[in-house]
Amino acid sequence: MTAEAVTSGDVLRALSEVVDPELDEPITDLGFVRSVVLDDDGVTVHLRLPTAFCSPNFAYLMASDAQDVLETVEGIGRIRILLDDHHDSHKINSGLAAKAGYQGTFGVEAVDSLDDLRRTFLRKAHLAALERCIEALLRETSLTVDDIGTLTLSDIPPGRYRSALLRRRLALGLTLCPAGRVFVDDEGRTIPAENIPMRLRFAKSVRISMEGNSHFCRGLLATRYSDDDGAEVPRIVDIRSTSSVPVRRVS
Repeated sequence: MTAEAVTSGDVLRALSEVVDPELDEPITDLGFVRSVVLDDDGVTVHLRLPTAFCSPNFAYLMASDAQDVLETVEGIGRIRILLDDHHDSHKINSGLAAKAGYQGTFGVEAVDSLDDLRRTFLRKAHLAALERCIEALLRETSLTVDDIGTLTLSDIPPGRYRSALLRRRLALGLTLCPAGRVFVDDEGRTIPAENIPMRLRFAKSVRISMEGNSHFCRGLLATRYSDDDGAEVPRIVDIRSTSSVPVRRVS
């Protein structure tokens, strides 16, 4: 793929792989991708968040992941990721441009490991995906809570809930074998039968919290950028000299 052949669709498909670590949703679905500009050097992506004080850790993680996924797009050229309107925008943008890494960007402020942070939220995403699968089975079949401990992955019907669960298990390094137990902890260990009801309630609370935070963040974002009502997001601009159409927009 040549630089001229890279399209806004290629960029957005790559960015759709980046998820908000707390909400476990793609930044493209959340409206966090503000604009994509294609020029003769490469691509510039502007990101935005619901508030100026969103966690710097989360902000850096999403911006860094955006940079990483775009580097996999063949022929994309120079990549510039810019986080707008955040209290640490300058620090994060400078660190990304210098490829300084998390520690190099935040220095002594980087008290937590980014890998540890990522794994913490992967575990929450796994719990939420697990609860959705289990609750769907309890709701739509004759299974009861007493049957949960014996469920295997082959018992989960195809669909988005199963796909989401398998992706989270893969990210955590858990088995994807059809005979593997469904209701396991974050290390893949089987949960004792007497602990299953409490673990399921905890998983439900995690899922509800994530969904509530997602709704809250969408509302904050819409309020913060209310002046953009009616504008297409992300804005797509193509100013390459080889492009016959100087400006293009996609919904």
